[in-house]
Amino acid sequence: MKAKYFYPVTVVSFLLSIPSYAQLTAPFTGSKAECDSLKNTSLAIRAAFARGDVNGILLYHHPNVTKALDYRTYQVGIESLRPGLRGTLDNFTLEFIENNTESLYINGDTAVEQTLFTIKGTPKVKGKPFIFKGRSMIVYVRYKGSPTGWATVREMIQPETAP
Repeated sequence: MKAKYFYPVTVVSFLLSIPSYAQLTAPFTGSKAECDSLKNTSLAIRAAFARGDVNGILLYHHPNVTKALDYRTYQVGIESLRPGLRGTLDNFTLEFIENNTESLYINGDTAVEQTLFTIKGTPKVKGKPFIFKGRSMIVYVRYKGSPTGWATVREMIQPETAP
């Protein structure tokens, strides 16, 4: 690109990015109904965890979901989640004792939620309870197969690390 065109293109690109940046940094976007629907989705997922209901949890996941719950592995597809969920819920009772949404961005049929969470796990047989804290980033899409109309399609967990 010739120098005489470089600067105007750069300036125009920068100016066009300002409204987009403002939208991305807004803590909550979307209508009240959309925000409430996503909140209800989160509540339903956590309630299913508390009941130990694998099928109930999976109702709110898109068939093509991809999850990275730790650094070493990621799972693709709803059926890839079932064995891990079953194993965890057969052995532990899980209780979300904190679930604070830091930001929620809704754009059409997609929503991105960033949340701080704390989960208490209590072994069903032997062992001591544990606390797991972290941050999650969940991407939801509108999905008719979900009772609330939203389903998790991507999720990453960032565990809290010791100071």
